[in-house]
Amino acid sequence: MRDLYPKIQPYVTHTLAVEAPHRLHVEECGNPRGIPVVFVHGGPGAGTSPAQRSFFDPERYRIVLFDQRGCGKSAPHASLENNTTQALVADMERIREHLGIEQWLLFGGSWGSTLSLVYAQTHPERCLGLILRGIFLCRPEEIRWFYQEGANRVFPDYWQDFIQPIPEAERGDLLTAYHRRLTGDDEVARMAAAKAWATWEGRTSTLHPSKPLVNHFAEPYNALALARIESHYFHHDCFLEPNQILRHAERLKDLPGTLVQGRYDLVCPMQSAWELSQAWPEAQLQIVPDAGHSAFEPGIIDALVRATDDFAQRLG
Repeated sequence: MRDLYPKIQPYVTHTLAVEAPHRLHVEECGNPRGIPVVFVHGGPGAGTSPAQRSFFDPERYRIVLFDQRGCGKSAPHASLENNTTQALVADMERIREHLGIEQWLLFGGSWGSTLSLVYAQTHPERCLGLILRGIFLCRPEEIRWFYQEGANRVFPDYWQDFIQPIPEAERGDLLTAYHRRLTGDDEVARMAAAKAWATWEGRTSTLHPSKPLVNHFAEPYNALALARIESHYFHHDCFLEPNQILRHAERLKDLPGTLVQGRYDLVCPMQSAWELSQAWPEAQLQIVPDAGHSAFEPGIIDALVRATDDFAQRLG
């Protein structure tokens, strides 16, 4: 089993002004002359963390991480203004141009897989390939599975805590009820909703319970950005056309890809990874038999590190 590479620190950080009012935190790690790779974090709204630098050989990769609009070290915190999928794709292009990168490898999981796929379909000429984990195509049925009916049948105990902030009369449309509270003026209700939303995601993301992960999700600063931005995107169908990613799969046909999927991923069930692999035959689907959704489960780490090593060998 492969493990993460040793911890590293950025060799430079940037604050990049994009569409007002947003300023993005961007960092570079590893080898400045290495293969460019961009880490596309999940959520939307989850932000980056230092451990995410370690999926890549620091001698072979120039590792770019950035916090998407409204989260992590980007500002303003938890802002929904001008925060759309198309804006994030434009931000990635702005970062690439600012850093003087001609082409880069995309590495993303969960929502990061969504954004990576939309970017690659928009700018295929800028992509060396994609390594994606926990495939999320942002279709209404996927969102309904996790926030209305589906995952609740596997986690009925955790589900009771998730629905607790919502009155029974509003539980027929939990996404709308949460969105109303997370964008409302009642700060107490907003924070209660944010904590319940983020805790639900943290509890269901691993095959075996992970208290540190749940605590990280539920920390108020992280929870507010995650819950507000996720509910904003999901309330607006992630600003995508119906089944957009699969309908435009032919735009990926010349790009190599690795899809890493936990067999027991109940946040982003395997059906989406399977459908994507059928529509994009150039991508190799790797099913991890003893993992859920999180990138930091042992089998997922092993598959992802092997994938980055393989791409480093191929790209030379």
